[in-house]
Amino acid sequence: MTNTKTSNTEHLKSLLAERPGNGDHTEFRAAFLALHPTDQAAVFISFETGERQSVYDILTPEEFSYIFEALDEYQQSEIFEELPGDYGTLMLNEMFTDDVATFLNEMDDEGAEKVLLEMDPGEAAAAREVMGYTPETAGAVMTKEVVSIAADDSVAEVLEQLRRAAPDAETVYYLYVIDAEKRLAGVISLRDLITAQPEELIKEIMSTRPVSVREDVDQEDVARMIGDYDFLAVPVVSKDGQLLGIVTVDDVIDILEEEATEDLGELSAVKGATDINISPFRAAGKRAPWIVLLMFFGLITAGVIGQFEETLEEIVLLAIFIPLIMDSAGNTGTQSLGVAVRGLALGTIQKKTIGKMLRRELGTGVILGMICMAVLGITITLLYDQWLLALVVGFSIFCTLSIATVIGATVPLIINKIKLDPAIASGPFITTINDILGLLIYFSIATSLLDFF
Repeated sequence: MTNTKTSNTEHLKSLLAERPGNGDHTEFRAAFLALHPTDQAAVFISFETGERQSVYDILTPEEFSYIFEALDEYQQSEIFEELPGDYGTLMLNEMFTDDVATFLNEMDDEGAEKVLLEMDPGEAAAAREVMGYTPETAGAVMTKEVVSIAADDSVAEVLEQLRRAAPDAETVYYLYVIDAEKRLAGVISLRDLITAQPEELIKEIMSTRPVSVREDVDQEDVARMIGDYDFLAVPVVSKDGQLLGIVTVDDVIDILEEEATEDLGELSAVKGATDINISPFRAAGKRAPWIVLLMFFGLITAGVIGQFEETLEEIVLLAIFIPLIMDSAGNTGTQSLGVAVRGLALGTIQKKTIGKMLRRELGTGVILGMICMAVLGITITLLYDQWLLALVVGFSIFCTLSIATVIGATVPLIINKIKLDPAIASGPFITTINDILGLLIYFSIATSLLDFF
C-alpha cells in the first residue's frame, strides 16, 4: 500500500509540474479527484509549499473542502494559514457544520470570530450554534445538515425532495419526520422509503418512536447509544423535542478515539501531552504537575521506610525485597484500576453491580496473593535458607495484593461518584498509594516478628 501511495504521489507531482501555457491541468484533476479524499489528503500533505499553491489554483474550494476535512487538526491549522485570499472562508462554507465548529474551536476567540464574519451568514450562524454548546456534548458534535420531512408527504414527494437535498446532507440513510413545531415525530430509513409504494404517506410507514438524544447529553453516552442500537446516525433534539441535528457514526469513531486518548492520558498522568506534535516545553508543562505531586508522594514512601529504620538495621535482608513488594502492589492495583475505568466507560458497572465487581477483584487479589506467597515462600527458603523471612515476605505479598486490587477498583468508583473522570485515578497515583500501603504491611509484619529472627 505504501508503494501505491508513493507511486500516486510521484505521478501526481509530475502532472502538477507540467504547466501548459493555457493553464490546463485536466489530466491532474482527473487523476487527483479519482482518489478517495483520505488518499487525496495524504498526497496533498506530501507536496511542497509551491505545489500546494498550484493545487489551490486547480481545485475549487468545494473540492478542496473534502481534503481539508481529512487532515489532522494541526495540519488544518498550518494549511489554513497559507490558503490564498478568501479561498479559506469559501471552503468552510462548503464543509459540514460540525467539522467547521471543530476547526474553529481550535482557534483563539479573536481568530475564530474573524473567520465567522467572513463566512456566509447562514453557514456562520449554524457554526456559532454548534460552537455555543458545552464541549463534549451531543450539541457540540452534531451536524446541522439533516434531511427532515413531513408526515403528510407522500413517498414520491419525499424521493423528489431527497434528490434535491441529498447532495448537501451528511447522511440520508435515515429521514427524520417533524411536525409543524419542528418537533421530532418519527423516523424512516432509506430502505423502507425506496421499497414503499409511491402513493403511500410517510405517516403510514414511519416509526413513531424514534430514538434520540438531548442536546446536553455527554458525547460518550451518544457514542454508546449508537453502538448499542447499531445506528448510522442518531438525532439530537432540544429540551422541547425540536430536531436540531444529527450525530453520525463517523463522528462517534472520532469521539471514541478522543475519549480513549483522554483516558490513556489520565491513566498514565500525561493528559494533554499525548500529541507528538506539541513542543517539548508544552509536553513538560503538562506532565510536570503530576511528576511533582508523585515526587511528594515518594517522600511519604521514604518516610515510611524511615519509620522502620530499626527493623531494617536488625534485619538488613528485608531491604532486598522492598522493590518486590512495591512493584507487585503497584502492578496489581493498576490492573484493577484498568478493569474499573473500562467498566465505567462502557457502562457495564452499575450501582447494583459494584458489590459484585469489588468481590470479584478481592477474590482475584486473594488468589494472586496465595500464588505469589507460595512461589516466594519456596524461592526465599531455597535461596536464603530462612523460613521466617520467607513467611514475612510471602504473607506480606498476600496481604498487599489482596488489598491493592480493592483499592485499584475502589478509587475510580469514588472519583466517578463525585462527577469527575474516573481515569484521573491514574496508574502512577494508584501505584504510589499501593506502594505506601505495601511497605506499611511489610514492615509491620516484620517488626511484629522481630523477636523470632
